[in-house]
This record gives sequence, structure tokens and C-alpha cells, in this order.
Amino acid sequence: MKKRANVFQQISLTRQVVLLIMLSLILFLTVFAFFVSSNINKSLATQMYDQMENRQESIISLMTNTEFSLKKGNTNTLMDSFQVNCLITEDGQFQVLNGQTESVDNRVFTKMLEEARTMFPVNDVREGTYALGENVYYYRLVSFVCDYGDYILASFMDDTFSTTLKKTVVDSSMAILFFSFLVILITLMIWVVSIIHPLNQIKTYIDKFKKGEEVELYLNRGDEIGEVADALVNLTQEVKKQERIKEEMIHNISHDLKTPIATIKSYSESIKDGIYPYGDLDSSVDVILDNANRLEKKVYNLLYLNRVEYLVTTDAQGVVTNMKDVVQEVVLNSAVIKPEIQMIVDVEEVFFDGLLEAWRVAIENILDNAFRYAKSYIKIEVHENDLKISNDGSHLDEKRLQSLFRPYEKGEGGKFGLGLSIVNKVVKVNNYQVEGYNTNDGVCFHIYRKEEPRQKKMIRRQSWNDNDSSFM
Repeated sequence: MKKRANVFQQISLTRQVVLLIMLSLILFLTVFAFFVSSNINKSLATQMYDQMENRQESIISLMTNTEFSLKKGNTNTLMDSFQVNCLITEDGQFQVLNGQTESVDNRVFTKMLEEARTMFPVNDVREGTYALGENVYYYRLVSFVCDYGDYILASFMDDTFSTTLKKTVVDSSMAILFFSFLVILITLMIWVVSIIHPLNQIKTYIDKFKKGEEVELYLNRGDEIGEVADALVNLTQEVKKQERIKEEMIHNISHDLKTPIATIKSYSESIKDGIYPYGDLDSSVDVILDNANRLEKKVYNLLYLNRVEYLVTTDAQGVVTNMKDVVQEVVLNSAVIKPEIQMIVDVEEVFFDGLLEAWRVAIENILDNAFRYAKSYIKIEVHENDLKISNDGSHLDEKRLQSLFRPYEKGEGGKFGLGLSIVNKVVKVNNYQVEGYNTNDGVCFHIYRKEEPRQKKMIRRQSWNDNDSSFM
């Protein structure tokens, strides 16, 4: 079944629709042939019996009228061109009242007489059909009492009328079916074309975009295809934007790397020649070390940004980290950066999914950003699936807040900081969310998880002892 489904998906959308229409038509015709035709026969038989009953009621009503005289031969008033009506007495006498009897086989009369004999003396009504060669006769017998005695009124007619009516009904149904099928086919074909054409436009747009050609896509549609087209256009625009930002970032990073490398190189050459650019040997070497540390940090951030998603997804399965330990360790190491900044810590012992080292780097990067702008305090709050780091620094522009965690976004002073991009990756791969927003007196970075509770699973808690902090 799966193989057949795959084969069906390999053919074009137009052929799929046509095939479905043909299968539906075959199914409908099958149902029509086996069920509808049978119901038509039943309906026609009911109509034939009802018609004979109505005419019989008229005849019986006329014969029970005191002014009617069967002996006087008043049968002219009972003329009927559609059916043959006969009177049968209990002793088997048979009298044709009306109807066209010239073409009727005598065996039909014999059949009526045999049925009538089984009905006396009980009041009864008999309905049925009698096949005689290729002809089929519908008959109805009803017993009644009048002034002349007990009678059975036997009426019958051949299937000429029913056959003609059935043919008319079937032909009409087939015509309606064919017309309906044609309308549905045309409608579906128009619908398919309205889908295929924009899909071809989207395919052409993607092909040209892959080749780097300038291309535009305009689909004035409000359905899902229009939404996909709009999303694709937005995606390509975002890709182009990111490419431009990456190019600019690479240029700036190259410049940032070039500066400490050039400083290290020039200072090293000067020291080798016995010249101390910064006054003495120790001061000059300190400049070299300082630039080497800057260079190491930049390279570390670049490598970590490229590897963090791989490291977290491959090594963090079932791992949880005690965020109280992480925050306390980071705060202890960061307190010496700006001793004048007050550190306010409100931390519960809670566990976050993910590697300890990844969360440590993320919190360090947020704190590094907070120390850069905080005026008097930094506050860290950690609760179940909720971490906030706020400071009393200057408010950020709304546009800057929206792009705060995007990779390669230009930050304050035109610098391409990678710290918050690393935070974003660590948070997202561990199925958390991060956002930044302005508070009454500063800025807050918020890491949280909306969906709870956590599914039961094998948990491996990580401590500082079993953590490998080497990502280089």
C-alpha cells in the first residue's frame, strides 16, 4: 500500500486529479447500476400497482352504485386504455370489462383465474408480476361485494409503460450524471491549473534565486499558497540580509583580528631588536599578552558559535544542570570585574535541561553585557524554568531589542558582538526561549520555558567535576 502511495505521488498533480475523478465516476456508475437501478424497478412497480389500485377503486365504486347495471351492458363507462380489467366470480366465470385484449396471451387470463380461485371466500388483495416469454405483466386482484354478489376484480397491464418510463428515468439520470461530471471535471481542472501555475512560479523563483539571479515573486492570493509565497519572499530577503551582514561582519572581524595580530607582531619584532615600545620589557610584554588574550577570546567566540549547536544536541541528551551552582560560580568569578557594581542574587536550586558548560557561557555572556552598561547594580533571579538578569543601564531602542539575539547583528558602536548570539543558540537548542526588554530602571534578559510539565526521562545531572570545559 505504501509503495502504491509513493507511485501515486510521483505523477503530476493534474494526472492525480483526473485519476481520482475517473475512479470516482467508475465507483458512482457501479453504485448506480447495482443499487439505483434496483430502486427504480421497485419504484416503478409501486407506481404501476398504485395506478391499477386507483382505477380499480373507480370501477368498484361504479359497480356498487345502484344505478349501474352490469346486465344492461354498461361496461362502456369502464373503458380503460392502459390496463385490462376483468370480473371473476366464485364459480370461475370470467368477464372482461375493458382494455385492449387483442394482443394479450390467453395464458395471462388463465393465471388471473388461478390466483382468483385461491382468494375466495376471504377478502384479499394480491399483487405481483407474471413473466411470459419476453413480456412481463403486472397484476392486481381485489375482492369486493356488490348487489350482484361476490366478485374479484383482476387488473393487469404489460411492462411497456414501465420499460418506457424506466428508460426515460435512466437516460435522464445518465444525462444529468454526465453533465455533472463534465462540470466537476472542468471546475477541478481550473482549480488544478490555479494551483499548478503559482507553484511553477515559486519553483522558478527558487531556481533563479539559487543561481544568484535577480528575481521577483508576486502572487496575489490569500490562501495557503499565497502565504507560502510571502514566507518564501521574506525568507529570501532575510537570507540576503544575513549574507550582507555576514560579509560586513567578516570584514569587521578581519579588522578586529588584524589589529591585535599586527600589535603582537610589531611589539615582538621591536623586543627582538632590543627596543621596548611601551617603555620597558615587562610593560611591552604585557601589551603583547593583552592583545593575545583579546585575540584568543575573539577566536574562542567564533569557534563556540559555530560548534555550540552540535555540542549541545549531541552531548546534552538527558543532561540537566543545577542553575544555582552555575550562577554562584559565575557571580564569584565576575564580581572582580567591577567591584562598584552591586550583585543581587535570588536563586533557587532548580535544574535546567542542557550542559553545564553551555549554560555557564550563556550566563557569562549576559553578565558581560550587563557589566558593560549597568550603573549601580545587576540582579539575577532563578526559579523553575525561569531566569532573569536585569540591570539599571540605559534603555535600548525598540528596533535593537527585536534583533538583540540575532547572529551577526551590529551592536552598540558598530561592533559585531557574538556573546548574545551564543546565548540565543544555547537557549534554543535546549528548548527554552530568550528575550530582552526595557524595565522601569534598566534592561532585563529573560530565559524561560512555556510548556510544562517535563516528560519523565533518564536524567544525568552534571557537576563541575565531570564537566569538560574545553570547546576549542
